Amino acid sequence: MYFCRKLLTKLLTLSMKFQVRKSDPKSSARSGVITTDHGQIETPIFMPVGTVGSVKAVHIRDMKEAVKAQIILGNTYHLYLRPGTKVLEAAGGLHKFNGWDRPILTDSGGFQVFSLSHRRKIKPDEGVWFQSHIDGSKHLFSPEGVMDIQRSIGADIIMALDECTHFPCDYRYAKKSMHITHNWLMRCCNHFDNTDPKYGYSQALFPIIQGSVYRDLRTQSAEFVASLGREGNAIGGMCEPLEMMYEMVDICCHVLPLDKPRYLMGVGTPVNILECIAMGVDMFDCVMPTRNGRNGMIFTWEGMMNMRNEKWKNDFSPIDAESDLFADREYSRAYLRHLYVSGEILGMMIGSLHNLHFYLDLVKTARKKIEEGVFASWKNEIVPKLSRKL
Repeated sequence: MYFCRKLLTKLLTLSMKFQVRKSDPKSSARSGVITTDHGQIETPIFMPVGTVGSVKAVHIRDMKEAVKAQIILGNTYHLYLRPGTKVLEAAGGLHKFNGWDRPILTDSGGFQVFSLSHRRKIKPDEGVWFQSHIDGSKHLFSPEGVMDIQRSIGADIIMALDECTHFPCDYRYAKKSMHITHNWLMRCCNHFDNTDPKYGYSQALFPIIQGSVYRDLRTQSAEFVASLGREGNAIGGMCEPLEMMYEMVDICCHVLPLDKPRYLMGVGTPVNILECIAMGVDMFDCVMPTRNGRNGMIFTWEGMMNMRNEKWKNDFSPIDAESDLFADREYSRAYLRHLYVSGEILGMMIGSLHNLHFYLDLVKTARKKIEEGVFASWKNEIVPKLSRKL
């Protein structure tokens, strides 16, 4: 019975598939498709962050119809604390709870826990003890427990528990932390492979590469992660300066298998995304489009606009006349500026919607350029524009 159950679980978890469709001839960029039980995800892809089960200030309908998101994120730490696994299980999982019927990925919560430096204590044999930022209550995130929580949330893609090192950190600490991450990863895999999905559809487990800014540690971690043969692999810990980040991503991508999707966690600006697509990364997430959108920073193909600036006060042209987003055509720059300086919530909603739409349009265009075989030259042409402040 044990072996039958383990085989069935393995078959279920392997139902996520990834196919590379086209590779760019002058870079490592590739387009592909991930198939999950909740639908397909075309890569390269940007995944909007819905930390507590919602993408801030954006309706689920707009996520589908306006943003055209293919997958969104949830966060294990936040969803565990609120609304809690009992509520999520009663609802039938996060898909039923928030009404999103497309794929979902959940971060293990490791980054959030380790950012609570004064409220957590790492015990390698157990996991990490932490105090809730809500009420100070004490909790343990063990590798097994995090797998159980993500089973209850019901995401299509779930992440292994890792230790996120701070930057800077010395080599000795980075190496110790990497080995803790690897040990926790093995426990995550063992527990995941011996438990069943709760809602009748499969889930895939992604390991996370660590190693800070040290080439040998990143290589060692990437090799260890690749050896496990999971359905996809993630690159974590991207808190270092930009050039170091690019170097670490490039190292990891040269080690990771070509036939599995590569997920770069928490990155980044439009330029960051294009540069890392060129290295072979397939999946991205970041709070930047919504956070900046709430604060008045708008991303466009011509550069970045700070909508609080006086220069937009009498600019009655559309936010973006070339966009197919209704808000970009129907609202003027002057009106959007007025909403921000007046503290009107609608401004934050429009800014968030615009930026998410732009990010999804960015990766959609990148896919098109890869399939046309001109991604590298297009990237080099567009990057200087994206970095400008208008």
